[in-house]
Amino acid sequence: MSSSDHINRVHHERRLRKLLRRLPERIQGAIRWLRRRDSRWARIPAGILLIVGGCLSILPFFGLWMLPLGLILMAEDIPLLRRARGRALEWVARRRPHWFAGAAGRPGPSREAAGKSGDSPLPPTAAGD
Repeated sequence: MSSSDHINRVHHERRLRKLLRRLPERIQGAIRWLRRRDSRWARIPAGILLIVGGCLSILPFFGLWMLPLGLILMAEDIPLLRRARGRALEWVARRRPHWFAGAAGRPGPSREAAGKSGDSPLPPTAAGD
């Protein structure tokens, strides 16, 4: 593996971790466990089931969110999907950079940005605060 391949892999991994931090805590824990190297025996069936559940998103229990999550899990073991995951992360980073913003948990608008944009649900701060 060349140096640039390693750098790209680390960069994609960092983006993926930031994106997965947006999930609820219980799902984050399960995904973290599934992404471990020794969880391959559970990761592949879980990825397949999530992909099938995503295809059945017209039913009440299933959702379209299951499809990309299943593909992300399968990409841990399939190099072709790993490259596609990297390209998809690049695309999402260009289109929705705010999904990767914030260091901890779900990022929200800051008070400074709220005062500037005017479309934030946060009330503007008074000058005397």
